[in-house]
Amino acid sequence: MRSWRYWKRTRSITVSRVEDINYIKHLNGVFAQFAKDNRLNPTHISLYIGLFQLWNQNYFVAEFYISREEAMAYAKIGSKSTYHRCIRELSHWNYILYAPSHNPYKGSRIKMFDFGTSSGQAVDNHRTKIGTSSGQALVPINKLIQTTKNITNGKKRKKMKNKVFQNDENNAEHSPTVPYRDNLRTSKDKDYNEPL
Repeated sequence: MRSWRYWKRTRSITVSRVEDINYIKHLNGVFAQFAKDNRLNPTHISLYIGLFQLWNQNYFVAEFYISREEAMAYAKIGSKSTYHRCIRELSHWNYILYAPSHNPYKGSRIKMFDFGTSSGQAVDNHRTKIGTSSGQALVPINKLIQTTKNITNGKKRKKMKNKVFQNDENNAEHSPTVPYRDNLRTSKDKDYNEPL
């Protein structure tokens, strides 16, 4: 396991500060990383999300302390061995930095790394020419197309209902819902003394 001094010397992963964390951009960045990493299973992802929530509650400080019970509750992990295996692997794979305390009265130290966050507002990168913008996120153009399709489909449904209703009015007698109605002997002039 790498020491804290090693992480202070390396600058490949930026250290997060309170004002630099954008909740949505960080989650988008880490989910993109999760998609590329085949070593992860749902328990790793669940534990990371639980740790992220604890980090959020601690106002995105550079490092914070956690209790095992609280982290297991957030991640919905029931086994201590699974929890310890997953948190060690997340640390080894550079998603977090985990320093266990081995003291039941003092929590373990966690350091979360920055996965593509900034202080700006989240903007859809596909809507700008060079991929960056300081403007507000825009509604995609296909939203309008979907709305007009929905209106068109709604009109088709109305026409179909009207057509069915008109056919029912034209045909005063409805077709029976039960096939071979006579086999059930449900006619009005049934003799109830007769056996079925």
